[in-house]
Amino acid sequence: MSRSEPWTVRKTRWMNRLRARLSTLSAPATGFVSQPEPRTIGSFARGRQISAGNFLFAGYLVEAPDTAIWDLPMPDLAFEQELHGFTWVDDLAAVGDGAANLRQRTWTHAWIARFGKGTGPGWTPDLTGRRLIRWIHHAVVLLNGQDKTTSEAFFRSLAQQTSFLAHRWSAASPGLARFEALTGLIYAGIALTGMERHIAPAIKALGRECAGQIDEQGGIPTRNPEELMEVFTLLSWVAAALRETGRAPGAAHLAAMERIAPSLRALRHNDGGLARFHGGGRGAEGRLDQALAASEVKGAKRAGLAMGFARLSHGRTTLIVDAAAPPVREASAHGHASTLAFELTSGRRPLIVNCGSGRTFGEKWRRAGRATPSHSTVALEGYSSSRLGVAGLISGQNAELLVDAPRDVRIEMRDSDLSSGLIAGHDGYLGTHGLTHVRQLYLSFDGRGVQGEDVLATVEKSDERQFNRALDQSDLKGIPFKVRFHLHPDVDAELDMGGAAVSMALKSGEIWVFRHSGDARLSLEPSVYLERGRLAPRATKQIVLSAIALDLATRVSWTLAKAQDTPDTIRDLERDDPASEA
Repeated sequence: MSRSEPWTVRKTRWMNRLRARLSTLSAPATGFVSQPEPRTIGSFARGRQISAGNFLFAGYLVEAPDTAIWDLPMPDLAFEQELHGFTWVDDLAAVGDGAANLRQRTWTHAWIARFGKGTGPGWTPDLTGRRLIRWIHHAVVLLNGQDKTTSEAFFRSLAQQTSFLAHRWSAASPGLARFEALTGLIYAGIALTGMERHIAPAIKALGRECAGQIDEQGGIPTRNPEELMEVFTLLSWVAAALRETGRAPGAAHLAAMERIAPSLRALRHNDGGLARFHGGGRGAEGRLDQALAASEVKGAKRAGLAMGFARLSHGRTTLIVDAAAPPVREASAHGHASTLAFELTSGRRPLIVNCGSGRTFGEKWRRAGRATPSHSTVALEGYSSSRLGVAGLISGQNAELLVDAPRDVRIEMRDSDLSSGLIAGHDGYLGTHGLTHVRQLYLSFDGRGVQGEDVLATVEKSDERQFNRALDQSDLKGIPFKVRFHLHPDVDAELDMGGAAVSMALKSGEIWVFRHSGDARLSLEPSVYLERGRLAPRATKQIVLSAIALDLATRVSWTLAKAQDTPDTIRDLERDDPASEA
């Protein structure tokens, strides 16, 4: 325990430990009243890795083929916390052979023996909720062939964890962590003998969280699409479990799902993956489809903005833009300086991406991934549109929050005879340089081309004065800036037409060509693609337009279009490398 930690952090940890120990006095459950269907989806490839003794969690790989999971050297607290959340049980269940099932059972019962009396880092509301869900989902395998003593210890531990959640769920951070805690509590109340008394209060609490955390656009304060999917998945699991036992989900719960589903449909590309913004990845394969199907929420994609993101989609092409102010206060702990950045996917092939979250690769990559240069948008040299500043407390840990962020972000959807598009602007560079970034994007109705324009301009007289001061500081050399377009690692790109264009080949066989007009210098430079589940960032490339703002308005225009000989319909038979999937 560090003395530099705030008292509130130490108090939360102390209260968790106290309640965890007091939970050992709870009356044990004796069995299942009913058991929800297993709904968690694991990764077969990841399950095989774990079975082979390769433990990759929180960006750390521990190779220990003959070591029990709780005897591993723990390289980092985040690594250890992931183990205590038990999501690896889903991965072993995806393998489902005798060896994988044996590991599930052995390591679960070993956790009870070692940590079941309230010790270890796993006694937090979110981890306990996550763990309870998995234990209940996979109880058939976890109890298979066990003697009476082991089975009784399993049910006793379930009851203890339920008691802990009943007293400590509200100590979880608002958002996903609290939804996990309440989902675990409701699951336990439904499934276990003697725990029914927890159902009604937990349902009411879940309704309050839905009303307070899910806005009218069906979004959450963090503006993280993957986190929104996880919240929606939990809500769909709870709704299904309640209905299976003849209970009705609360009105606020159902209303939240009705708001979220259209937004999630708008936040996914044509390949089924989610747009990667504000710390979120593409999402576990099949998770969103399963949640949407289980929710029974019908309806199309949300019209207009979805959680602050705008979507253009025609033909095989989807383009998703971050068109709102970034998250604020504690919700910005994992937020990115990505205002007006976009991603583009053609068919099931991502083309333009953001670098993604570097959280699992260490502190330097985490900070780099949050900066504007890691996104497909405009960045002034040495500046991000939002800056990292004051520290805040998230789930009892310090986290850097976004400060000096754009607050005036405007967007207008526009249509022409040949395309649909938008014009948007933000004031993230107003205070430092007096400049407003305005971006126009138009996607043709056949999905074959994008026209874009980025402008840095002063708007008010006061902006002109700030811009002139910035010019003076540069010795009148101007304000350097770059427009970046990060490419997915599977894109094969090269400079073409004597350096005047970039040709990009997708694995589907499509060829896209990037061109520009104006005084900007075009280059093809190294970049990285940060995805969870890998040991290191993936090398890739980025298209960069470098220019200098010397006037009150500087304009860079560009196009991104399929080559003329690329057909409208393609049979994309190229198989993905499973190791490359997020």
